[in-house]
Amino acid sequence: MSVLLVAGTRTGVGRTTTVAALAACAIAAGGASPPSVVAVKPVQTGAAPGEAADLAVVQRLAPQVDTREFARFPDALAPHHAAWVGRAPALPFADTVRHIDDLDAAYDLVLVEGVGGLLTPFDPDRRWTLLDLAADLHCPVLLVVDVGVDAVADTALAVARLEDEQIPLAGVLVGRWPAEPDLAARCAVGDLQGLAPDRRLAGALPDGLSSGGRFAARARAALGPAWGGRFDSRAFVAAQVP
Repeated sequence: MSVLLVAGTRTGVGRTTTVAALAACAIAAGGASPPSVVAVKPVQTGAAPGEAADLAVVQRLAPQVDTREFARFPDALAPHHAAWVGRAPALPFADTVRHIDDLDAAYDLVLVEGVGGLLTPFDPDRRWTLLDLAADLHCPVLLVVDVGVDAVADTALAVARLEDEQIPLAGVLVGRWPAEPDLAARCAVGDLQGLAPDRRLAGALPDGLSSGGRFAARARAALGPAWGGRFDSRAFVAAQVP
């Protein structure tokens, strides 16, 4: 299985940049024989047809990556509400699983970017979530988190829910590490590391990583060795101790 589901604890934590960083590092680590990578956005909300959205950002940052989007709704709402408000068919669960399975057979790595949190519904009737998708695909989940005052509680709840559903946690990653972290952020990272597998953060992407040049090199500096990078989780956390 070469599918990784990239989920956020909430909206705005940096999932899209994370997907691009993972893809860029995987390709760079492949050297002369880079892996084939596809980034999947099952549902894009808040964007009109033809408008550049999340996958356009991924392609700009990691041009060698292919992309797939299965459904799009113009209203900036959770997918089940966006489908209902737009009077459009919701994304069918079985079709979504089948499409991702087909991509898994064709690519070395499939990165699936979630929408909202783990329990955000996709369908107003069936109300399936990312947890259902991960369970059916038998794929691990990488949690992208923030470092606000509620970050540890949000992450702990998400980790506990994954454990309850027996879905593997691939890692915990800070998606937008501030240039000037406040006391709450500096205190949070130690607790977040304690929730991660082997007590190591998967990385800490600097806020603003998607702007500026040398994206792949900067992504490698912000991702751990398991993801093709050079990030030292323990040294990073130790440096934040108030």
